[in-house]
Amino acid sequence: MENSSNGIHYIELSRNPIRFDAVSQLTNVFFDDSNKQIFAVRSGGATGVVVKGPNPTEDTVISFCMSDRGGAIRSIKFSPDNQVLAVQRKENAVEFVCFQGDQPMLQDIITHQVKTLIYGFVWVHNREVALISNTGVEIFTVIPEKRQVKTTKALSISIKWFAWCCDANVALLCTTEGNTLLPVLVKQKVITKLPKVDLGHPGREVQESKVTLGQVYGVLAVLILQTNSSDGLMEVEVHLLNGPGLAPRKCHVLRLSLNGRFAINTVDNLIVVHHQATGTSLLFDINLSGEVINEVSYHTPITPGRSIKPFGLKLPSLSPDGQILQCELYSTNWVLFQPNIVIDAKLGCMWYLNLCIEPLCHLISDRIRLTEFLLQRSNGKQMLLKVISQLVDDQYKGTLLPVLETIFNRINKIYASWVHLELQQQTAQPSNVKPNPNSKHSPPPIVLIEQSDMAQIFQTIAQRPYTETILMLYLQSLNRFNIAAQEELSKMIIVELIRNRSFDTLRRLVTYSMLMETKSTACFLLAYSNVDTAISQVAIDMLGKIQAHEIIIEVMLGQGKVIDALRLAKSSLGLDKVPARKFLEAAYKTKDDLVFHSVYRFFQMRNLRLYETLAFPKTEQCTEFIQHYNNTFPVDKAPRPQIS
Repeated sequence: MENSSNGIHYIELSRNPIRFDAVSQLTNVFFDDSNKQIFAVRSGGATGVVVKGPNPTEDTVISFCMSDRGGAIRSIKFSPDNQVLAVQRKENAVEFVCFQGDQPMLQDIITHQVKTLIYGFVWVHNREVALISNTGVEIFTVIPEKRQVKTTKALSISIKWFAWCCDANVALLCTTEGNTLLPVLVKQKVITKLPKVDLGHPGREVQESKVTLGQVYGVLAVLILQTNSSDGLMEVEVHLLNGPGLAPRKCHVLRLSLNGRFAINTVDNLIVVHHQATGTSLLFDINLSGEVINEVSYHTPITPGRSIKPFGLKLPSLSPDGQILQCELYSTNWVLFQPNIVIDAKLGCMWYLNLCIEPLCHLISDRIRLTEFLLQRSNGKQMLLKVISQLVDDQYKGTLLPVLETIFNRINKIYASWVHLELQQQTAQPSNVKPNPNSKHSPPPIVLIEQSDMAQIFQTIAQRPYTETILMLYLQSLNRFNIAAQEELSKMIIVELIRNRSFDTLRRLVTYSMLMETKSTACFLLAYSNVDTAISQVAIDMLGKIQAHEIIIEVMLGQGKVIDALRLAKSSLGLDKVPARKFLEAAYKTKDDLVFHSVYRFFQMRNLRLYETLAFPKTEQCTEFIQHYNNTFPVDKAPRPQIS
């Protein structure tokens, strides 16, 4: 396995660890993974307790003293609102201490004793706690004013051990009957048995130390470390709870290709498997394709294993620079909690494990696989845009078109789902109803690459020999997923096509409505009419598609096509709304007597039909054109082409 000698690290510990009193002969340390609180409990005379949460400040650190009567503390956890403290000292009893502010009311301790062996407890509500014992799961309500607890729900079942996932409120129970693993949903006043984990063959025994319970891509995952029967090396079975009524099934296997001690975290939907002997961490993404055998995907690490980034801890010192202690990584003192928590109780530090995206990208040479990877990472967008920018840059000169095409399709498939979902939500809401800011919209994808993002990239390669090809590739990908090209992208494509004199391509794009069809886009096209007459006709075709007849009429009049403009005005605006002066003026400017005569006679016939006279209304201000007509045609014997 490759080590980290070249200095690339894709996993790091949070820069500012939570510091607490280290474990010693007088101090014990406990961690509550539900509230993410760490308890430093110092014994001797009275028991001093210091509690620090995820973001400890002077205001949030809780310090208090308790009596050490009843023996050493085995487990200690606050209720979600920090107002009731549960303390287990005996194997069959839990004490509940109510708080006033941040201080305990030690005279009002409620002791709840049972006849079973308590394995542990979890708070499921501010005043409800679930006890998991060798005989089942029981939810109690703590009633401080009556100094008592009351059973609200119970499940009787013989249990060997349990694991708890606070994010999903699920306890995984290992039962004594057939060594089965049974997930149980535990919420306020609710205990729901879920389908058993399918372990492959009956009677298979799974040790507590080999099981990790967590969430990956929003799905509950049971991760089981086991030895591969064929080569004797370790692997991780990933059983996913795929839906209501469906048994958690082995969907993935992570091939570790190592032996020894392992521990597991999940970071940004990646499964991180730490190997103590080599001091390395392996990354697995179950959403990436793997080798499929009997409907199970077998995965190898995304890259060869590497060490967590070295961490230097600042120590208290009188010197201004302070002293730095290089922490021992993968220490035997480390204890890991889900999803990404590392605690070194002997050092007195609690870290969050974080993913370093950029170094990792340098280790994944397959750009398509890298794209699939980044699309699933919470901070992968900027890195993915950087990857695409590199692929369209001068160094490749358009040589990676097949790779780009696949990447465009990957990002646009996600983009299309989001666009269509947004449209559905907008059309489902009546237009006269204002949107509710508190309404629940579907969350956006983890990484969403929109046209505006791509337009910024394409602007950097404007007017290069291969730019048109790349733009057309992206446009075809949008079209494949029925996404309309937006105005900025459409104008960018128009500029490149005109620059390359690709007028036939431009005409086809407009014919098949592959560009944004708006007045703005059509007028943008018209601005290039001096380059080639074909562009003007393409613009008129687009205006016709959106029935922007008034603009088409103006264009035709500007081109001297007065008769064609008059026909369009008559059919689109109606006879009574065609302005006589505008058309007579345009006809006069052509200096073609035949055109002027035809237009003038058209309006005379219109006047006769509307006003029962050949004369023009004074409001139309046509006096100069009436005089021109009378001077040019004193005896009207000119030919009279019909304007129909």
